Amino acid sequence: MTTPGPRTDAEVPGYLSRLGIPGLADIHVHFMPDAVLDKVWDYFDHADTNYGTPWPITYRLPEDERIEQLRTLGVRYIPSLNYAHKPGMATWLNEWNREFAGRVDGAVHSATFYPEPGAAACVRQAMDAGARLWKVHVSVSAFTPEDPLLDDVWPLIDEAGTPVVIHAGSGPLAGEFTGPEPVRRLLERHPRLPLVIAHLGMPEYDAFADLAQQYERVHLDTTMVATDFTERLAPLPDGYVDRLGSLSDKVVLGTDFPNIPYAYAHQIEALARLDLGDEWMRKVLWHNGHRLMGA
Repeated sequence: MTTPGPRTDAEVPGYLSRLGIPGLADIHVHFMPDAVLDKVWDYFDHADTNYGTPWPITYRLPEDERIEQLRTLGVRYIPSLNYAHKPGMATWLNEWNREFAGRVDGAVHSATFYPEPGAAACVRQAMDAGARLWKVHVSVSAFTPEDPLLDDVWPLIDEAGTPVVIHAGSGPLAGEFTGPEPVRRLLERHPRLPLVIAHLGMPEYDAFADLAQQYERVHLDTTMVATDFTERLAPLPDGYVDRLGSLSDKVVLGTDFPNIPYAYAHQIEALARLDLGDEWMRKVLWHNGHRLMGA
């Protein structure tokens, strides 16, 4: 029996109390420099053209109000998850990430990297500054994780054990380098890489679940999956829910806040509808993310 999930944001704290967990450990939250976020929101404002479906931003709020919204919901860790999409961008994004982590209580010091000369030095600099969570986006940034310019980066990540939230699945839009095979080949070279596959790797759900089963430090984040919105675009395949149940220690809450076209509570409600039990929900909503992001 699974406790029914919250239907509104106001119901989230009470739901967490009923589960007996201290809050939410959401590994997939975005905070960005205003100029970057404005461009992201503009892209979603044209989602009819870009994705073939409307994508209204539910939490189009000033930064301080977004932070307060998360705290009201019970989110205990606040990543920034910026990602570079061109040379020279990672360094200044990482400086912004460092500043964000220094001024926001509960922030998870996040960082990014890009395949360019000096990428390893950029990663070392971010690590020395305290970065403990990374974000890369294969389709938006248009690079393969196998790029030779990253050959010196992955061993640093491996040794540090700091998780990398990697958007590598082919949804909502496929790219030249998306899909499970580049990630699989990367893991064959570095089998202990702590990768967190964003969106459960949609729509290649099963192939990325295979990687989570095979590799000890590979996790899957729940960002947008099982929601009414995503089930229309990339529904979970037959038998997949049972796989999620067997991967209870490898699945971690992700939401894509603030860039979601529905209330935050709906992500939690959608996961509860999978009916995998309250202990599964406790692990996904809190314990697994706490283990990955806890200081």
